[in-house]
Order: sequence, then C-alpha cells, then structure tokens
Amino acid sequence: MLDFAAARRQLIDAAIPIHRLTQCPLDEGLNHVLAEDVHALCDSPPSDVSILDGYAIATVDLAPNGETRLHVTQRIAAGSVGLPLGQGEAARIFTGAALPSGADAIVAQEAATHTGERVHFSVHPTPFDDVRRRGADFHAGQILVTRGTRLSPANLGLIASSGVSHLKVFEPLRVALLTSGDEVTVPGLPLRPGCIYNANATLLHGLLRQLGCQISHQIHLPDNFVATRDALAQIAGECDVILTSGGVSVGDEDHIKAAVESLGRIDLWKVRMKPGKPLAFGYVEDTPFIGLPGNPVSGFAVFTLFARPFLLKRMGAQVGDLRPLRLPAAFSTTRTSDRCEFARGRITPEQSIELYVNQGSGILSSLSWAEALVELPENTLIHPGDLVSVHLLSELLA
Repeated sequence: MLDFAAARRQLIDAAIPIHRLTQCPLDEGLNHVLAEDVHALCDSPPSDVSILDGYAIATVDLAPNGETRLHVTQRIAAGSVGLPLGQGEAARIFTGAALPSGADAIVAQEAATHTGERVHFSVHPTPFDDVRRRGADFHAGQILVTRGTRLSPANLGLIASSGVSHLKVFEPLRVALLTSGDEVTVPGLPLRPGCIYNANATLLHGLLRQLGCQISHQIHLPDNFVATRDALAQIAGECDVILTSGGVSVGDEDHIKAAVESLGRIDLWKVRMKPGKPLAFGYVEDTPFIGLPGNPVSGFAVFTLFARPFLLKRMGAQVGDLRPLRLPAAFSTTRTSDRCEFARGRITPEQSIELYVNQGSGILSSLSWAEALVELPENTLIHPGDLVSVHLLSELLA
C-alpha cells in the first residue's frame, strides 16, 4: 500500500488535461475552467468617483483658517457627468458619481451646512479624501483572472466589472458515475429485507455537479462480472473519466476491479489511510478509472482527497497543495493505527477541534455534522491540546 501523500501525488501526476475549447456567456461561466487569461477592457473605476454623499471641492479653495464658503453650482448623481468646477465653486455629489474636472476631494454632507446656493464647512480635507481613484481596482489591459481558474461567483463579478461578456473555457469534463451492489435500492422504492438505499449515487452526483462536471452516464451495476465488464466496455469511449463506487475490495462479489483489469489495467490499489483504503486507479482501455470504496464516508473521503484533484487537473484547472489549519485537539485517542486517519470534526467556539462521536465509515450523519477532516498521523496518540492538521471541507470542496 502507498502512503497517503504518495498516492495523492501519483493520481494528480497521472491526470492529463482535456483541452476541448468552447465559448460561453459570462452568466453561464460558473464552475467552468478558463482556457485563457481574462484581461480588463477598461479601468475600474473608469474615473475618480465619490465614495459618499457630500460636496466635490477643489482643495486649493480651502480657507487657510476657519470656515470655507463655496458656491454650489451643480448637482451630480451617479451615472451623470458634471461640468468643470470654477474657482470658489462646489458640486453637490452623491455616492458613486464621477468627480467633475477641477475637483480633488469630497466633504461629507454631515460635515457641511448647505444654505441656499452656498455650502460652508470647517473641515480641511487633503487631496483625494473620500475619492476612489480611477483604476484603484484595476487598469485596462490588466490580467484579472488567469487561465486554469475554475470560475467562482466572485471571479465572474470581477470579470463583469471590466466589461467582458463572453469567456473562452474548457468544455466540462464528462464523467461516468457507476454505483454497485445487489443490496442497493433507489430511494422512493420499498426497501426489501437485507437492502439499503443508494446514498452514494446522490452524494457523488452532487459532488460532481458542484465541481462543474457533466455526468455522461449514471448506472447502477449488479454484482455480476460479465454485466460489469460489458457496462465498462460500452462507456469507456464515451466519457473522460469513469468513477465507480464499491466493488474494488477483495470480496467474492467485488467485480469492478477484476472487470477493469480484463479491459485495461490497475495502476494503484489500496492506500494506507482510514477510511478509504480500497482506492483503485487505472484505465478502462484508454479512459481513466477511479474506484471509490462503497462505504459512504470512505467514498466521500477518497473522492475529496484523491478523485477531486484528479478531476480538477483533467478539467484543465489549477490544483494546489493541501493547506490544513493547525488547531489544538479537544479530544484524545486511545489507540494508534498503522494508517493515516481522516476523522470528521468540527471547530469549537474555543477554536479547538472536536470529533464526531461515531467515526464509522458508514455513518453519513458524521458528514452532515462535520466541517472538517482531521488528519490523525499513523502510529501517533493524540492528547488534548496537541496540534493536529485540520482540512476544512469549505477549502477542500471550494
């Protein structure tokens, strides 16, 4: 068995990006991966603007001592363009409005008294006080978002603020999702004795959609070698990745690993981690295959830590290293393990990390409760207060 870090590196290194290009409207860009850098079409803001309601003035008109009195000659709302200020003049201005030529500061309306056509105040702003300068966010031609970025709502808002309306992106990755097991029942149907509902299909479907993948096939396999092999052979040329759940362990009814080997090869099998030891990676003909464990928590952990970075890289996205927090344990362990463990945890109000009471690999309630995977090193006892590596799910699934 490979250790966790070596197995993760092997999977990421094996991922070859799919470079099928397409264009999409900006509003449809969420979770797509950029195929080229996005450059700003204009400065932002495109002119000096007021950041509050008040009066646009020229600081050269300030009285050296005491109160300044100026003649209010115009009113400028956001979206309109004012006339140049003359000597001794001020403009009533509102948040977001462009400063008129000649103005270089704002006096807040709360600091001024407006009587008739005059405004007077005692404050002495310095040049560009309460002004957002032209290009303060970015300048025309500047790279806003780089190639390989999987687009978030914040990315899209930034791009929109520069005037770009369409994006060159990579086509979504086509993933075939296969679950397995004769004991598995579709939710909504009566549950026969000895059976369970298919949580894995729904869980993995959601994780793939959240990632921006297109699910090309969703199939449930019986515990039958021939049916499994035939299904894998049929879909291999019609998708970019095959993702399976269950059937890759050592039981007599675990047929997926054997079926893959009959059609291609297995390059990695078993990782020294818990939960999730029976991870399989290989190829069905020329199509990459990732086999997840059948227990839901094990499948989630392996998908999050292994399959997801593989899929991201295959999508053409940038894949970074894990960035765990280091937090004190609010728990202790009573035994050591020869495998690295990933326990479900949550950060306490005291900024320590606690664990779910039942860490079984079939306890889906632990995933619903948790906000982190807590890394417990192999052959190590943990005592309260010891620093442990905490992988936030919000970071892992971002």
